Amino acid sequence: MKLERLLSIIILLINHRMLQAKDLAERFEVSVRTIYRDIDAINAAGIPIVTYQGAHGGIGLAEGYRLDRNLLTNDELAEIVTALRSLSTSYEKVQHQQLMEKMNSIVPPNDVEVFQSKTSRVLIDYSPWDHSTRLQEKLKCIEKAIDNCLFIVFTYSDAEGKLTQRTAEPHTLILKGRHWYVQAYCLDREQFRLFKLRRMKSLSVDAEASFTRRTLPKQKQISGKQSSSSNNNEVVLRFQRDVRHLAEDWFDAEELVPTEDGAWLVKKAYPEDEWLYSFILSFGFHVEVLEPVHLRDVIAERAAQIIKMYQ
Repeated sequence: MKLERLLSIIILLINHRMLQAKDLAERFEVSVRTIYRDIDAINAAGIPIVTYQGAHGGIGLAEGYRLDRNLLTNDELAEIVTALRSLSTSYEKVQHQQLMEKMNSIVPPNDVEVFQSKTSRVLIDYSPWDHSTRLQEKLKCIEKAIDNCLFIVFTYSDAEGKLTQRTAEPHTLILKGRHWYVQAYCLDREQFRLFKLRRMKSLSVDAEASFTRRTLPKQKQISGKQSSSSNNNEVVLRFQRDVRHLAEDWFDAEELVPTEDGAWLVKKAYPEDEWLYSFILSFGFHVEVLEPVHLRDVIAERAAQIIKMYQ
């Protein structure tokens, strides 16, 4: 346990210029005195630690120190390569391939076969079915803007289809739920917003001026849907008896409750919006909304509009 804590402290110090002892103590649930003993042990192992005095002081690594390959096991390297391979399915980047080659090059020759086996056990494919080149172009455009602190200008279509012209400071690209978002400070709304890349049109980088990166707002969970549990409604769906496989594409088997007539019930809390209506309608006549009653009416009305359109 102590060795794991020591390695974790080293990695934290590599990734942060300076940390406070009390913050490390809270993170690892030990006393400040224990943290200082750990720091002494790290120093004794030959890793240069520097302490800064004063109100804004703390603990850091000597400038220029880099992580030695021996601190990463082959299993840890394999996990990194697996993550890079998975990310590359949706976000193609030359640097990813170069980094994977570097990782492979530092594996001892006797371990190469086992290492390659471990890195090919799992692949999480994030790529969309349509393999859109436009998405890749947007990713590269936004990444360029983030790297150089340049503004992005675009037309945005919100969940209701309303178009607005936006200028924003891009900070972070986020992949969540098979969709890409950019967390950016919107100059028009004067706050941080999440923009879905597929809803961004006429995207361009304004190279005339740059911005200073802001401190990102603290948030427990990043959500592409700007909603909270307070506006969620419990929805009860009834799947027909012969389409359980459709339900299992979206819900865990334990969430499916059998009925006496062989159908399957699912109870789930959702925010009510256009996404929910489209989600339910995507199952066609295989699914019936049982609750809430007003949602039944909404789906019935939309189904009637679909019938009218095809008549």
